[in-house]
Amino acid sequence: MNAKANGRLTQAERTEISDNRMLNAAVRLIVDKGPAVTSLKEVGLLAGYSRGLAGQRFGSKDKLFAFVLRQIGDSWLGQLKKATEKETGLGAILDALEEHYKFCFEAPDQVRAFYTLLFESINAGSELSEIIGNIHNRRHLDVMNWITADSEISEQIKQNADAIAGQFCASVIGIVYAWLANPGDLEATCELHENLKKTMILLLSMATPTQFKPEA
Repeated sequence: MNAKANGRLTQAERTEISDNRMLNAAVRLIVDKGPAVTSLKEVGLLAGYSRGLAGQRFGSKDKLFAFVLRQIGDSWLGQLKKATEKETGLGAILDALEEHYKFCFEAPDQVRAFYTLLFESINAGSELSEIIGNIHNRRHLDVMNWITADSEISEQIKQNADAIAGQFCASVIGIVYAWLANPGDLEATCELHENLKKTMILLLSMATPTQFKPEA
């Protein structure tokens, strides 16, 4: 008789629960105290386990922070794919910005923890630096692919897809930095997202002139 038949959790289910508890505990401590003073012992205790479990699970703070970056990054990627899977070009970019603001609004602690680690770990050890580089490169490539895959966008604009993607990614990071400095002002964060939408419309409007013609 298996674990399910006995009403017991499987090993995979126990691991998932443990990971979620560890993630939530780590996020809470990073947001409240900052990465520098977050300890593996505190993460284990706040998650409801022994003080040594997080140390056994991760081995080091860098491994813990890598876990947090991956978990939140994968969660965001899943939401982004769902929001943009049927879109290309400007439509995908606008939907991505809408989803990014929604993520800030619905899971602010996860977003704050993610970007706090991202900003503070740029010059950290090789594993964290590699994760951050992969996240940035994946975002950049997504935007480039959205632009180049849109048949309505001219070849002239597509030649600038790399530069447009760079502007988009840098602007998103700037928006988040401003939000981290003033996390209570979501209205200002929303306005910054809307302004970036307008910027992207201007950058791509020559490529899709029919999309923005006024109705007769």
